[in-house]
Parts: sequence; structure tokens; C-alpha cells
Amino acid sequence: MRSHHNGLKTAALFGVLWALLLGMGSIIANSSNQPMFLWLFAGLGLVSTFVSYWFSDRIALASMQARPVSEVEAPQIYAMVRELSTRAGQPMPRIYVSPTAAPNAFATGRNPANSAICVTRGILEILEPRELRAVLGHELMHVYNRDILTSSVAAALAGIITSVAQFMFFFGGGDRREGGNPFAGLLMVILAPLAAMLIQLAISRTREYDADEDGAQLTQDPLALASALAKLENGTRQRPLAPTPATESVSHMMIANPFRGGGFSRMFATHPPMADRIARLERMAGY
Repeated sequence: MRSHHNGLKTAALFGVLWALLLGMGSIIANSSNQPMFLWLFAGLGLVSTFVSYWFSDRIALASMQARPVSEVEAPQIYAMVRELSTRAGQPMPRIYVSPTAAPNAFATGRNPANSAICVTRGILEILEPRELRAVLGHELMHVYNRDILTSSVAAALAGIITSVAQFMFFFGGGDRREGGNPFAGLLMVILAPLAAMLIQLAISRTREYDADEDGAQLTQDPLALASALAKLENGTRQRPLAPTPATESVSHMMIANPFRGGGFSRMFATHPPMADRIARLERMAGY
């Protein structure tokens, strides 16, 4: 692992999310002459952050109906993960397999000592061992860089901001005082959820690029990850995951966007363009 300038970018983006949340709480508090609202929304943010931190692995694994597998059942996966985690000098995560045919993989957990890697049945069917090892290296670096915590907290804060905006909408934009500025409150109601979503996407994409680079360095095989990503791009297009509240809650953790989408929808994807990721990996390999 190495230190990334993207870490500072991620911290700054989180600062903006918290500023949005506290700003909305302040508007409601001022309009109602009840400062408690400011502390209420700050408290909601803290509670949602804690829940996401502590239960992210259980929620994600349950969403994909994943089950733990033993070394007897999956000796190849265990051998790969043990080799790579030993090379990184980090704990080995628990191994899970999801029965879904959509090819994908994700890592989850609150820290390296309490983490899990999940692969789907679909990804095991389409990847060669070298490519699977590269994917596992990518997911391990998500664990060791604590990206799971980062993405879970970002999603929780964005969700709270959206809920607060809906509350403000139903109560007249959050500013009913005589002489107040209802336009400012209405603007916050409209723009805050959009801003929160875009910030969440920026955080997710930033961490994905870093996991690609760090994973390729860990495996010392960037071309294997590039090849795996190309297969996953085609595989998820042919066998996309059905979008449900459960699968949408875990989609940002996956190595490839699991849903079918194109055109305008790609602008709001949780993952960077696959062609861009592959090109970066090829440059790492000197191509």
C-alpha cells in the first residue's frame, strides 16, 4: 500500500458532505427558532456513520445471499488470498461466494481484521486463475485501504442529506420566518441531494482507481487485472444484476458496475469508465 493524494481529496469531499448536512440542519433550526434541529441532524449523521461502519459486512453479504466457504470447498481462492494477504503483511479476510450468475466481486468489513471478500458464481465461471488472482488483489486493497468504510459512510451521509431535503420540501423549503429567504431554502432542497450524490460518486470512483493501481502492484500483474476487467465489462452487460433495494445498496462495492446502463446513466455510475481503468493498467505495464 502507498499513500495517495486521493486520500486528501476523499477527506475534502467528506467535509463537503458534512457541511451540506449541517447547513441544512442550520436552515431548519433558524426557520423554526429551534437550534435543536442542528444537533439532531448532526446526531443522525453520526448514528448512520456508526451503523454503516459496524454492520456494513453483514448488510452487504446478506444482500447478495452470500455464504461462507471453507478451504476444502474453495482451495484455489484460499491459496490466492493467503498468498496476497501475506505479501501485503495484512490479515486474511473471510471468503464468501454468492450464488448469483452475474459476474462480480466485492470486499466488505469495518477494518482488515473484520473483513470479507465475496465472489459470485458468475465470475468464477468466466475468469482464468491469473485473472481471478488479480481481482482478489484489487478487492484486498479495498480492504487494506479501508475503502469499504469510506464508501459506506459516504452512502449513509448522502442518504441522510436526501431524507433531510425531503423533510424540508414538505415543510416549505425550510424557511418560513417572516423576512426569511424561502428561495435559499428551496435551492438547498433541490441542489443538496444532487450535490451529495455527485460527491458520493466522486469518492467511489477515486477509491476504485486506487484499488486498481494498488491491486496491480500487489499482484505485480496489471495486465491480468486489465484482462479481467474487460471480461467483466462484457459479462455484466450480458448478465446484469437485477436492480433491487438490496443489490443497489451493495453495487458501489463491486469491482464492476453490476447493472445494465449506458449513455446518460453512465454519468451517474458509481464506477469509472471501464475503458479508462483498463488503459491506466496497460500504462502501468508499459503499453
